[in-house]
Amino acid sequence: MKIFSSIYDFQTQGKTVLTLGTFDGVHLGHQSILKKLEKASDELNCESLVLTFFPHPRMVLQQDGDIKLLNTIDEKAELLRKFGVDNLIVHPFDNRFSQLSAEEFVSEILVKQFNIAKIIIGYDHRFGKNRSATIDDLIVFGEKYGFEVEQISAKEIDEVSVSSTKIRVALDNGDITTANSYLGYKYSFSGKVVQGKQLGRTIGFPTANIQIAEDYKLIPKIGVYVVKATYQGRTIGGMMNIGFKPTVDGIAKTIEVHLFDFKEDLYGTDLKIEVLHRLRDEQKFSSVDHLKEQLFQDKKLSLEYFAK
Repeated sequence: MKIFSSIYDFQTQGKTVLTLGTFDGVHLGHQSILKKLEKASDELNCESLVLTFFPHPRMVLQQDGDIKLLNTIDEKAELLRKFGVDNLIVHPFDNRFSQLSAEEFVSEILVKQFNIAKIIIGYDHRFGKNRSATIDDLIVFGEKYGFEVEQISAKEIDEVSVSSTKIRVALDNGDITTANSYLGYKYSFSGKVVQGKQLGRTIGFPTANIQIAEDYKLIPKIGVYVVKATYQGRTIGGMMNIGFKPTVDGIAKTIEVHLFDFKEDLYGTDLKIEVLHRLRDEQKFSSVDHLKEQLFQDKKLSLEYFAK
């Protein structure tokens, strides 16, 4: 898959089949659209093209700086690559771009830049300055400029919208099972292992303190989870605490992962963490010894989960 950081970086000698959207999560609803894209590109012997934007349009148009996303740009690209997309464009969304008229968007970008043979788009899609144009306008433009418009049905669009909302709500509530079922894969995040207070070592549970660079990445609810870490191509089971470590008077929110049967130095390395199952809420224990007892119980339950 080729990745472009701007619409204007993309060049092709052939025709393309395009779909566009935020594709946040690349969940089961999105995957059904990607299958349509793949089918159409095969039938028309065209390259497939996904156009998405960053920052998220809501961050720009609604000044919604607190919006949390299911994927970083790199995560989204990795997922789209798995579904056979030929080209991904992540275009910087800004006020200037939002001021393009509907016909400018069609003639200058879809036709001139992308050379589209077909666009696959939601029935309720609106585009152009002030989102003034509808799917009906796009069909008229298609007849004028010589490309086909395939509408994604109301049912499919509803599934996409509902899935995205349910995944975010589920993660906010710590309901990993529901989130993963809508995603069609395990929710994950990646980060660098940084220096912590090393308190875990003193009680037999050393942890990797994960720092995530992207502040817009949605992190599940505070609590203890069963996880799987990927390190240098290896997969290692473990358990994770997201929270403030109240038993030892923690102040800042941290993400700490204890890996089973693993003793290598991880400082400065990158880890991918897949979240598999939620064990419990974060708790404040009366003593470090009581915390240690609970950690042994958490580990026992985690290993039982993996054994299943």
